[in-house]
Amino acid sequence: MSACARPSPAVAPPNPTVASPPVIESGLPAVPAVRGGPIDVRVRYPAENQLVTSRDSNFVLGSLGTGDVSLTINGQMVPVAPNGAFLAWLANPSASAVRYDLVVVRAADTVRRTVRVRLPVRTPLAGSGRLRVDSGSLLPARGTWAQRDDYVRVSLRAPANAIVIVQGSDSVMRPLVLPPVRGNGLVAATADASGDDIAVVFATDIAARLLADSARAPRLFAIRGSDTVRLNMPLVRALPVDTRVLAMLRSTSTIGSDTDRVVNARTIVDGTYKWMLLNGTIVEVTGRSQGYTRIRLDGPLDVWIDSNDLVVLPEGTAMPRRVTGGFRATPGAEWVDVAISTGDRPAHLVEPDGRTLVLTLYGVQANPEISPIIGNDTLVRRISWDQVTSDRVRVTLTLSQPVFGWQSIWDESRRLFVLRVRRAPLIDAVNPLRGLTIAVDPGHPPAGATGPTGLYEGDAVFPVGEQVAALLRARGANVVMTRTSLAPVGLTERGVTARRANAHAFISIHLNALPDGVNPFTANGTSTLFYHQNSEPLARVVQQELMKRFGLRDLGVHYQNLAVARPTWYPSVLAEGLFLMLPEQESAMRDPAFQRKYAEGLVVGLERYFRTFAPVLQP
Repeated sequence: MSACARPSPAVAPPNPTVASPPVIESGLPAVPAVRGGPIDVRVRYPAENQLVTSRDSNFVLGSLGTGDVSLTINGQMVPVAPNGAFLAWLANPSASAVRYDLVVVRAADTVRRTVRVRLPVRTPLAGSGRLRVDSGSLLPARGTWAQRDDYVRVSLRAPANAIVIVQGSDSVMRPLVLPPVRGNGLVAATADASGDDIAVVFATDIAARLLADSARAPRLFAIRGSDTVRLNMPLVRALPVDTRVLAMLRSTSTIGSDTDRVVNARTIVDGTYKWMLLNGTIVEVTGRSQGYTRIRLDGPLDVWIDSNDLVVLPEGTAMPRRVTGGFRATPGAEWVDVAISTGDRPAHLVEPDGRTLVLTLYGVQANPEISPIIGNDTLVRRISWDQVTSDRVRVTLTLSQPVFGWQSIWDESRRLFVLRVRRAPLIDAVNPLRGLTIAVDPGHPPAGATGPTGLYEGDAVFPVGEQVAALLRARGANVVMTRTSLAPVGLTERGVTARRANAHAFISIHLNALPDGVNPFTANGTSTLFYHQNSEPLARVVQQELMKRFGLRDLGVHYQNLAVARPTWYPSVLAEGLFLMLPEQESAMRDPAFQRKYAEGLVVGLERYFRTFAPVLQP
């Protein structure tokens, strides 16, 4: 102790009954150095003749076999990791030389490699000369269905100094209009008539019936001066007004039982999944476009499904009448069945919200005289209902605990829609995972990312999954692995495996990557994803534990439309721990100690989540 130092205050001895929290070492391991080896240039992305879809810049990644070299790509210096891996962010090659030229130098040795790529081809439409239009851009596409008075988009890419007109079955010529330019008011878009490419999209909306008459087929005209281009338009099928076109939903999946096979519905063509509809549900067809069919759930709501997921029924088929009787809650050891007689399968939506579970039934009228809760159940405390519209019913279940899981079931023998509400498991606060069944899902194959030195995502996360399984078993949990080898397993099969095992949670292990045009040096980090809101608390604690261990940028917890997270019987999350495309993060995934660190973060997150269900002991 120096003469000017103050003595330390007395410190009370630690309480021997309270364990100190473990010290968690944060960060990535150092990249091991490879020096003196042969130069071996391998470009992992882009591949030879790859289409690069970015607008102006993109990444190039690969390895050189040794780290004691310098690298330039198209004349720009690129850092090389100690193990020879590299990741570059570069301007796209010019149209006159669509390639990446790599030059690797070590002392007197120079190795060159060229990777030729492709850029998106845009047909230029000049402002002068012979008039040309992009006929491939014409909408509507073939196979479009719509109701007679629905507005259908008619559009064409053409030079901005042209005039584009559509002629419908009524022989009226209607102009397609340029998009407005927003500034100090709305004005029509203009272009330099001398430009080499002044293409814009002209568009208008007209009633489907005007595009549906084969005897007076619609036509499109593009005009500039004395030059005219004529295009025949595909006919639109206008659906009848004096009867309905009905269809039965039929999932094309052959995985699992009928309960597992659902038809996913979206708000727009090729959009995000929102509704998971039961096989065999009969719906009205109201349109078709680009491989998707629009169906009506009830009066004000139409949604889109894959056209392969339904069968059109014979003309004149009657729409089933769906009127409820009473709602009956029957408790079981692990769940409560809320049964609703509807007569026929209804389209439906289930939404968790804290301690409530909201069931929306479409095309249904409610008439519940008596709704018993058998045995005064401790989970479902209250059932209320509202006739929201003339053909939409909302049923609200108030629970004694946060929503844990549920399953929608059609009981054919009793003609009942059953909402099976799962109880949270009984938890030991000291050993919260003891006796639980956890589904561990090492992500991919198929698909998946590949790092600069060729480490494939499916191979990289498999040992993490095995370590997660070992840690869970050491804590008394039962483990279900969705794959037990490096062979591919389908996304649907993974969820079916977990449900059949009656899993209490599902955790999917992944590594991230980016699409063309996104800078990997500014967009990388750690994130944890979920689909249903009841899984958000699990995602949040898993993210916190991974952040403690990795020390990377926090990309947060967020909803994402993920196939493996859509099953409803258990909370499920998907962890994107690292970005495999970054050399130091790929290198970390080859390190067994870091693989264990990833596994520990996931398991501690699970422990923290399930501990919230343990009974609180009063002092």
